[in-house]
Amino acid sequence: MKKILLSIIALVTINSCSDDYYDSLNHDPLNPENVPAAYLVTGAVNSFFTQMLNTNVNTNVFRLYAQQWNETQYVQESNYELDERNINGRLINTLMQDVIKDLDDAKTIIADDSFLSDAEKANQTAIAELLQVQAWQVLIDTFGDIPYTQALQGETYPQPAYDDDAAIYESLISRAIDATNSINSSAEGFGGDDIVYGGDMSKWKRFGASLQLKLGIQIADVNSALAASTIANAISSGVFQSSADNFTLIYPGAEPYVNPLWIDLVKSGRTDFVAANTIIDYMNDLNDPRRFKYFRENMGAGVFIGGIYGNATPYAQHTQISDTLHAIDYPGNLLDYTEVQFILAEAAARGLIGGSVEAYYNAGITSSMEFWGNSPSEISSYLAQPSVAYATAPGDWKQKIGMQYWLAMYNKGFDAWTTYRRLDTPELNVAATSGLPVPKRFT
Repeated sequence: MKKILLSIIALVTINSCSDDYYDSLNHDPLNPENVPAAYLVTGAVNSFFTQMLNTNVNTNVFRLYAQQWNETQYVQESNYELDERNINGRLINTLMQDVIKDLDDAKTIIADDSFLSDAEKANQTAIAELLQVQAWQVLIDTFGDIPYTQALQGETYPQPAYDDDAAIYESLISRAIDATNSINSSAEGFGGDDIVYGGDMSKWKRFGASLQLKLGIQIADVNSALAASTIANAISSGVFQSSADNFTLIYPGAEPYVNPLWIDLVKSGRTDFVAANTIIDYMNDLNDPRRFKYFRENMGAGVFIGGIYGNATPYAQHTQISDTLHAIDYPGNLLDYTEVQFILAEAAARGLIGGSVEAYYNAGITSSMEFWGNSPSEISSYLAQPSVAYATAPGDWKQKIGMQYWLAMYNKGFDAWTTYRRLDTPELNVAATSGLPVPKRFT
């Protein structure tokens, strides 16, 4: 009788529970299934910066490939071993899944949001679109041909076809132009949820124009006509006017929102990197005052000794990375005024635009040195050196611009590597252990 009574009570209890109650058990209140578009965009921005800025050898080896840094103990990555840690796979998976796909989802949410005005929808969509274009450019510049038109459609295309990288570039240029043109600088974007420009749509418009400029120069050797029209459109749209326009992420300095370098250089307690002899030797020869900003003087006042690139390098016996980059709140920077000036110098040297190559060249060097905190006298003295002054620096325009562009891209390993690949300058070292030259692509 007792068992029967308990069964009846249990049955009554079950029947008294509504379907809504049972359905609620299937939903995790701590991990919502539907989120505002701003959250997805914020997450994508953070993922993008983290991927491109960190120095974890499992995910980002660009400072090594640009020969800015060298490894102290484990030198597989300095010798261009990609497969062991799946570095190439991690890069494409992160940018596809955590950046491009999340931004696709954000655009869908924006389109369906009845509380947004048409101008707000256009601005928010433009931000997501420009971020996607930037991420796609990194992937194409790294891998060459990749899945594009059939990408991110796993149910329909579980094995997506590879698209030609030149054709993808044409698509990205069109997308960047359309997104930039659609921005209404007097309307709202993401407002306070915008962690890069704080809701300032005029700066997003300049970012879009500067991104077009970067896309244009990258195809100059392949399609000069498209490069010229893209660069002209970028300039007329209004590229970065100063470092105040830089595409920069400010880190609050409390975990998890910290400078990604801090995780590997400080929190890890490891000493995995020192300066590479490649960059140190060039900077020593040029008496470059940025050495004191890029690196520590741990070898003595004014003494900078880089590790032989590709060889294991004792940490205490070589020049170390500057304290600036160890700061927990050091900002991230993915596109800046310095780079814009060097691109304009290159475009002028190629005859794609008018203007003085020398003036753009000097502006790029000046901007870089001001960014790193060099004094006006240090800048003028550097520019006056015969080995630096545009009229007397050795080589043709590619060598003159390429050297200074590459030096200015310190701590932006991907851009330094890309500059080297496009201009074949400066000459980088063969990796000491493997004997291999610098790769031009990831597999």
